[in-house]
Amino acid sequence: MRYTQKHPQHTYVKRCVYYFSRVVPSDLKHHYSKPRIIQSLKTKSAYRASTASKMLSAKLDDYWLGLRLKQIDVPASHLLVSGATVNLESELPKIDEALETYLDIKGRGKSKQFFNHARRSMKYLTDCLGVRSLDQYTSADAAKLRDFFVAKGLALASIRRNFGSIKAVINFIVLEQGLNCSNPFNGVYLYSDTTSVKRKPVSIKNIKAIQAECRILDDDLRHLVALISDTGMRLSEATGLMTSDINIDSQYPHISIKPHPHRQLKTMSSQRIVPLVGQSLWAAKRVIENAKSVYCFPRYTNESGCNANSASAAINKWIKTVACSDSIIHGLRHSFRDRLRAVEAPLEVIDQLGGWSMRTVGQGYGDGYQLEILNKWINMIVIH
Repeated sequence: MRYTQKHPQHTYVKRCVYYFSRVVPSDLKHHYSKPRIIQSLKTKSAYRASTASKMLSAKLDDYWLGLRLKQIDVPASHLLVSGATVNLESELPKIDEALETYLDIKGRGKSKQFFNHARRSMKYLTDCLGVRSLDQYTSADAAKLRDFFVAKGLALASIRRNFGSIKAVINFIVLEQGLNCSNPFNGVYLYSDTTSVKRKPVSIKNIKAIQAECRILDDDLRHLVALISDTGMRLSEATGLMTSDINIDSQYPHISIKPHPHRQLKTMSSQRIVPLVGQSLWAAKRVIENAKSVYCFPRYTNESGCNANSASAAINKWIKTVACSDSIIHGLRHSFRDRLRAVEAPLEVIDQLGGWSMRTVGQGYGDGYQLEILNKWINMIVIH
């Protein structure tokens, strides 16, 4: 590429468009993966290219000055109070600005729960570490945040989710805006959870007891439990159902599990049709008979979102009084799979009914089993 006097300083022209180009100073090359910075100015105007080039050069000069200052000892550092730090000015977005940008772009079409979780995770971070620019957090800060979570008594799964949300925000902004910044939260070490217990399936005896109590109490919470008991749905899938998702009048009554603005699905394979049999069919009929809203369970779901966590707390508290103390609502989903195994249902039928991801490429071909076949297998696991 040739540089001539007719072009503004630090620019060249390629296909009639001006590009900014500047060599990285030799003492700062270890900060970069390439020896020269090149960026399209997206203009064919020499005047605009000149203005943009001067602005970029000024920003680079300031940034390079900051890098050089970081490489020298802080004056009078021996006089600093223990634990004090010196933060140089940064032109990178602050963490709260990054969050709002992330939510504005990634949050389109997402539920209220998505926004709440991201904001809650970021509040933890700012409560512990304060609001800073993205490049002013360190790996030591990440470890401090981890210890902050542990001190608050959060379970390992909750700590992982919060770090996942924080990392997602920073990684997105770094890529979206092309920032020269690493994410210190990516490599944080999380302790092994030796106290976690594998979720257990609910025994047939306890499922019968739960289903019997559901019919006696006959309210919305019990309808939700009964609906899950013979369909194997995830709690969030059931809680977020709309009345239009239930088809009672079909030859094979069924539920259509699909994404809604108020409730997304966990995976692509989660979208499916599940026949209604046994106590799930009874519950679906009761939901339709009592419907006063387009939502099946308006106590937990509305246009703003689906609060499956609230439903989970209430249901699990009740289930423990009916079944054994370690029974939880998600255990019914585990039992659903075991019950299908017990009648020797094909693996593809099991995965299709439960919305579990296919294990091979071949399983992903075709439209899957017809409703009639699914109905035959799911009827075989009804508890009498």
